[in-house]
Amino acid sequence: MTAPDNWQKSSFSGGGDGSNCLELASTPTTLHLRESDTPATILTTTPIPLTHLLDAIRAQAL
Repeated sequence: MTAPDNWQKSSFSGGGDGSNCLELASTPTTLHLRESDTPATILTTTPIPLTHLLDAIRAQAL
């Protein structure tokens, strides 16, 4: 699988040199996540499982 080239940094990334960031890229069927300081390690998922994960995280935060 070829990694996408449309990486975007999270708007919640820390200040400073900007090297501590979560980055997201998408293709028509998948989402790709990586940490900026280890860009070769990429987590690939689809929107539905990621939505379930984020919903669970939000529910724990309440």
